[in-house]
Amino acid sequence: MAKDKTGRMHVTVKTGGKRKLSSKLWLERQLNDPYVAQAKRDGYRSRAAYKLIEIDDKHRILKQGMAVIDLGAAPGGWSQIAARRVGAVDGKGRVVAIDLLEMPEIPGVTFAQLDFLDDSAPVKLREMLGGNADVVMSDMAANTTGHRTTDQLRIQGLVESAVDFAREVLKPGGAFVAKVFQSGADAALQAQLKRDFATVKHVKPASSRQDSSERYVLAMGFRGQR
Repeated sequence: MAKDKTGRMHVTVKTGGKRKLSSKLWLERQLNDPYVAQAKRDGYRSRAAYKLIEIDDKHRILKQGMAVIDLGAAPGGWSQIAARRVGAVDGKGRVVAIDLLEMPEIPGVTFAQLDFLDDSAPVKLREMLGGNADVVMSDMAANTTGHRTTDQLRIQGLVESAVDFAREVLKPGGAFVAKVFQSGADAALQAQLKRDFATVKHVKPASSRQDSSERYVLAMGFRGQR
């Protein structure tokens, strides 16, 4: 264990055995990430919770009494924050979370183990929510192959599918926030969203790793289905 440039203790993971270099680097990054440690102290399911906190503190997309859908919710960091901020824990708002993976229960959150790409998903989630949503949010990331072009296409396709889903379930005036990665397709996605939302912007929370091309697209003021 040694100190990094900021003076914090830095944990180094040894290689060897069956551990791949990529696994070693990921584990080392997790062990040295202050947001991972803070999430454990605060009782959040993941460090991603702080990204939504930052986005909402600045842009105020989550309000008491709102109905929210969290796509690709597991392990549940975003659902935890949404449930608290819309009052779902106290029965004022509602949060429905969906993922292909199982997710342990979260107070104030209704969970469905379901693929949001399933044709029946919008109807099922509206039924669970008791109507349309005020906010659709997604911290999903497509599985990567290591091939840059292929991965960008997968990521872009996932975000576009999330946008299509949001169009089906959002109330007029609603908001959509989703993880994206900087690529040449950004302009096309932004143009697509501007047709359906009053304002569209990219945001990069401080809790997003600075060496990552990850950022979030935030679209507010849904114009309604046309």
